[in-house]
This record gives sequence, C-alpha cells and structure tokens, in this order.
Amino acid sequence: MNNTIIYSLAVTGVQQLVPYKAGKPIEELERELGLTQIIKLASNENPFGAGKKALAAIQAVLSELGLYPDGSGYHLKNALAVKYGLDAEQITLGNGSNEILELIARAFVTPELEVIFSQHAFAVYPIVTQAVGATGVVVPALNYGHDLDAMLKAVTAKTRVIFIANPNNPTGTLLSQASLEACIGALPEWVICVLDEAYFEFVSCVETVNSIVWLKKFPNLIITRTFSKAYGLAGLRVGYGLSSPEIADILNRVRQPFNNNSLALVAATAALDDAEHLQLTVDNNTQGMAQLTEGFKTLGLEWIPSAGNFVSVDLKQSGQTIYDALLRKGVIVRPVGVYEMPNHLRISIGTPEENAVFLQALADVLKNV
Repeated sequence: MNNTIIYSLAVTGVQQLVPYKAGKPIEELERELGLTQIIKLASNENPFGAGKKALAAIQAVLSELGLYPDGSGYHLKNALAVKYGLDAEQITLGNGSNEILELIARAFVTPELEVIFSQHAFAVYPIVTQAVGATGVVVPALNYGHDLDAMLKAVTAKTRVIFIANPNNPTGTLLSQASLEACIGALPEWVICVLDEAYFEFVSCVETVNSIVWLKKFPNLIITRTFSKAYGLAGLRVGYGLSSPEIADILNRVRQPFNNNSLALVAATAALDDAEHLQLTVDNNTQGMAQLTEGFKTLGLEWIPSAGNFVSVDLKQSGQTIYDALLRKGVIVRPVGVYEMPNHLRISIGTPEENAVFLQALADVLKNV
C-alpha cells in the first residue's frame, strides 16, 4: 500500500492541518548545541513551578497511582465552585484549557458552520476549528488586539462559536470589561461565546475584573481558565470551563471520563488554597514585566503592552534570526511568525536573574546583526 494514500484517508480538515509547535524544550537545545546552562522564556510557564501545597498533595497520593482517578473530579470541581460562587454542575474539567476548547468545537461545531476568532489570537482556535471541518473566520486585529465591533459584524447565520482571548496570547492585549459585556450581549443566541482567560490571574486590576457574574446573564457564555500559568502546574495539564449547567452537561458528554490524572486533580485542588504562592508569582510577574520593558527601552525597542506573564517585543527585523542567535547563547524565547508577527519575539517573564540573562544576551545579539 502506498503510504501517501494514508493522508487521503484522513478527514478533509485534518489533511490540511499544521500541528501546533510548542516552545523548544531545554533538553532539545542541550542535545543540539551541547549547552549546559540554558534558560527558557518561551512557553509562559511559572518560573517558580508548583507551590509547596501542590507538591505535598502529590506526595500524599503517590501510593495510589495503581488506581484510576476520580472521573468526575469531585473535589476539584467543588473547590472551584466554592471559590467562584458557582454550582459544581457549571464546571467542566479539561486536560489543560486547550482540551476545553477542543470539546467545545466537537460538541457544537459541524463542517457547514463557522467559527470566529481574531488575527494574532491563540493558534489553537484555528486548529480545533479545522479539525472538525468548519470554516474559520479570521477578523483583522485592532492594534494587535481584538476588534470586537468587527467580530460582531462577522457573525452570520452560520456562526456557531466566537473565541475571545482576554488577555490575548501572544500579544497580551486586554479588553475592557464594558466592551466585552456589550459584545457578548449583542451576540445572537445561537452563537457560543468562549472567553479564554488563561492569563486572568496576571491582570493588574483583577479585583475589578469579574466575568463570572456574566454567566447568570448570558447562557451562551463559556469561560476557560487554567492551572498551567499562575499556579505553576503546566506539566500536569489542568484546565476548566465555567458555564451554564446545560453547556457543562453537553461538554461532559464528549469529555473522556479520566481526562485528568490523580496527581493533577489533587495538585490543582491544593494550589487553589495556596494564596502565598500565587501572590509570589504575581508579584514577580509585575516586577519582571517592568524589568524587561525597561530593558527594551534601553535597547531602543518597542513592545506591545501586555497584561499577561509575557511580552512581545518588536525587533524591526526578522524575529526568527534573533531567536536563532539567542538559542546559541542558551536562551529560549518564542518566535511568533505563525501569528503574522514576523518581527516580534514573545518573552515569558522569568526570575529577575533569568530576565537579566536574556536582556544581556539580546543586547549582545543585536550588536552583531
């Protein structure tokens, strides 16, 4: 059998898909260049990793790894329900919030329908759309962020889902609460609005940002969040969706019963109760953002103001070229050419020491290009 025929057997949307390319792992760079001192500021990870409470919770259940996890995620869902003042029936757990995005596409979107998302928005939106054979409608960005008015105008009778990332990745742009609420309220009832808040905890005005209250007003709203970023559990892959009980019921019909492993469930539950670690992370992010942007200013570079735990800097030249040169110095960042930003690099906020190493490496590279 001709191996090329295998590709023709895949569904049409999958045939044309380009796999998501994650940030380069430290081990891969070590193998390629033989380097031993490497810093990774590429994947918006928490530079402190998991907190003490999460690690202790993991240790406590290691002896139970021969058993299947709780397929319902009872304790984590109830902890989230208490934290947000919701019913457990409004919560869907995912293997990272990425899985929630995929479940939404599988549950609500068919090939004859359309999905709307912004230019420069998270790469998973077009992936899950194309995987189910639907049409992705990309709305041009406004100052690197979402143009909500234009996105509303793009809605048609075929629109089933609209993805809105706030803050947006990889640009870090933040939409106002008033504009978001008006946009969601203007959507037809047949359009599911997905508000992706993976970086919610880093928003400086987080005390005044409370999209969860909108769940009572908008039955077509799904809010997605994650433990991968601020809570430092990226390696365990825990995310969740908050919605009406009806939407959660639909998503749980297509969700696999053991999609979150035992370690992930207990670590996430414990992390919710670790205010000290979360505050440490947020404080470091605020200070690190100032450290990086001051460094960019010194180098004469412009950047996109960011509300996340990363910042995209405009190099006014090929970002890929600078990225490759930084790799040779043992610094891993993220090129964002796939997001139609070929002159930018996205830098995750690290520790003060990691940020300093990056800024010095960038200064050295820019002197030699």
